Amino acid sequence: MSKPVSPRKVGDKEALSVGTQIRGSAQKLGLVAALIRGRSVADAMNILAFSKKSMAVDARKVLASAIANAENNHNLDVDALVVSEASVGKSITMKRFATRGRGKSTRILKPFSRLRIVVREQEEA
Repeated sequence: MSKPVSPRKVGDKEALSVGTQIRGSAQKLGLVAALIRGRSVADAMNILAFSKKSMAVDARKVLASAIANAENNHNLDVDALVVSEASVGKSITMKRFATRGRGKSTRILKPFSRLRIVVREQEEA
C-alpha cells in the first residue's frame, strides 16, 4: 500500500519550480525576483539573460525549470505563460571563520536562499 497523492500546491493553470540552495543573500535575490514578477515568460528570460547581476543566472535556471514543468507535466501553452509569483526566502547559512591579528578570529557568514517561481497560463485577450 502506498501513501495517497499529495494535493497540488498551485492552481490548475499554474506550474511551480523551487530553487532551494541558491548561493547568495535573500536580499540580492529579491532584487532579481522583482525584475521578473508579473512579466511574460519570454520577457523575463530576456531580462535575466542580459542582467548584470550574478544572481540572475540561478534565477534563470529556476524559471527555465518552471517553464519545462508547465510544458511537460501540465500541458500548458508556453507562449501564454506569465510569471505570477516570484518569492524569495532564507535557507541555511554556513558559518566559517577567518583568522585575524593578535590571535583573534572573525566570523564569516555564507548565506543561501530559496527562490519559488510560479508561472500561470493567461488567456489571450
